[in-house]
Amino acid sequence: MVKGFSHYWTKKEIRRQLEVIRGKLSPTKVITNAKWLNSVRKCWMEGNIWIYNDRIIYVGDQLPQYTSENMEIFDASNHYAVPGYIEHHAHPFQLYHPLTLAQYASELGTTTLINDNLFLFLHLNKKKALTLIGDLQKTPATLLWWARYDAQTELNNEDDIFAYSNMKAWLDHPYVVQGGELTDWLSVLNGDDSILHWMQETKDVRKPIEGHFPGAGEKTLTQMALLGVDGDHESMTGDDVLKRLDLGMAASIRYSSIRPDLPKILSELHETGFDQYNRLLMTTDGSPPSFMEHGMMDHLIKLAVENGVPFIEAVGMCTFNVAKHYHMDDILGMIAPGRLANINFLSSLEEPLPTAVLAKGEWVRRGNKGCFPKGEFPWENYGLKPLHIDWNLTMEDFHFSLPVGLEMVNEVIVKPYRITQDLTAVKLSDNRDECFFMFIDRFGKWTVSTAIKGFAKDIYGFASSFSNTGDIILIGKSKQGILQAFEELKKQEGGIVLLDEEGVVVSIPLALGGIMSLDSMKELSIQEKRLKEALGERGYSFSDPIYSLLFFSATHLPYIRLTQKGIFDVKKKKVLFPSIMR
Repeated sequence: MVKGFSHYWTKKEIRRQLEVIRGKLSPTKVITNAKWLNSVRKCWMEGNIWIYNDRIIYVGDQLPQYTSENMEIFDASNHYAVPGYIEHHAHPFQLYHPLTLAQYASELGTTTLINDNLFLFLHLNKKKALTLIGDLQKTPATLLWWARYDAQTELNNEDDIFAYSNMKAWLDHPYVVQGGELTDWLSVLNGDDSILHWMQETKDVRKPIEGHFPGAGEKTLTQMALLGVDGDHESMTGDDVLKRLDLGMAASIRYSSIRPDLPKILSELHETGFDQYNRLLMTTDGSPPSFMEHGMMDHLIKLAVENGVPFIEAVGMCTFNVAKHYHMDDILGMIAPGRLANINFLSSLEEPLPTAVLAKGEWVRRGNKGCFPKGEFPWENYGLKPLHIDWNLTMEDFHFSLPVGLEMVNEVIVKPYRITQDLTAVKLSDNRDECFFMFIDRFGKWTVSTAIKGFAKDIYGFASSFSNTGDIILIGKSKQGILQAFEELKKQEGGIVLLDEEGVVVSIPLALGGIMSLDSMKELSIQEKRLKEALGERGYSFSDPIYSLLFFSATHLPYIRLTQKGIFDVKKKKVLFPSIMR
């Protein structure tokens, strides 16, 4: 039998919790004079909350019969207690690593993250990855995970990565609480029974399936519902939300760096008289550090209230609604006996940012200051180390003969264009926004060489190991500049490097596999903004270079992509020009 996340406490621990109610054991914390949100009745109640270690034991008028000198009493007078917020669609590798995001989020009241597993799935073996997610759960944050069905790109070793034993182990893990997000849904519609098999396995272990259906019409959404998809976060209009709700799906509304749609969507919904929020969720959808400066789910609650959502409903959209959707309301999403002691204490109903936060019964914010426990985490034990590049790039690798390049439409949409410049030149014209573009295997086995329009007008050399697959992106006007950028990337063992002829302009070291940093969210935000500013000065005209780098190889977006197999036509699902072995 597969154990779900609700199978959280041992029989021995539950017996001790019962002793607290029976007056034979002291709670570890008692919250007195609390005004807490009853998420089921959608009203405020007053009384006391007993906690034993990481679990809520009692809510009501009574105080415990038996107390010990070690029991902590917190007077919640003049506060409103609400459940810890839940971010149900986190991508915890946007320069930051999962623990950096968890610390930052928890200190702002978002005590639970439901995380994309793609990076762990692609770069760690099964044993190390599943051991890691178990060890991360030992922190005050509640870190839960997805199980991807596809890599949202073309991989050379896809069959090995998505092998039966890997998929089964992830789906059966108690800290994995959903299947998806389903980006390769078109393959399922066209007869891919391997993905459909794992979708059915997901339903068998009673875990929901998350879709990824930007721009989908009624017919596509209906077919997705028939295939078992439970929710989707890709609505771009109020009408998109209604379509999903009408077909029985949950609809998550985004406020992210590339899709800050939440205010607009809520306005459009309210224009229709909409007032039923039970199946609505909210997400920041893996935004990079600088976008998170205003907060996490606390900020989204504030935006929702400003756009006409009643406060209790807005809180529910990132607490109780989420827990119900994931079949976890017996352990998360409300203040009631048996739930994890994830509680936010608010100074007023106008300010969703808590002044104090309990996460699994531990203070992670107190006196309006974050206090998540600090400490080194042994990432190297799980195989997450600096990117050691033990191969060389030379001028002999600079063979540009493809007739087709990539033209950026916006941050993440790329279309093909016919190359007319002479790419045998050592440097491209300064009068055009074209650059050399190379995508190279992180182990140096293959390369794809072409050109890109729209990324920048004046880049001497740029190198990044931050990408969807962790393979290396090289961009520049000068082949010598690209070579120097690669050498700098190699020297710093992964990350992002922007060079001028005088030297390094911006450097973001990414010490965990060349994709994630060990720096704090605050420091990463500063580094990211420096990169944006420097790229903007050199002709990058969009708002989010981090997502541009991430999605150059992402085949769930139109029109063409650079992948491990070569330049890929997304619509035709066909490699146009294969990668070249080095």
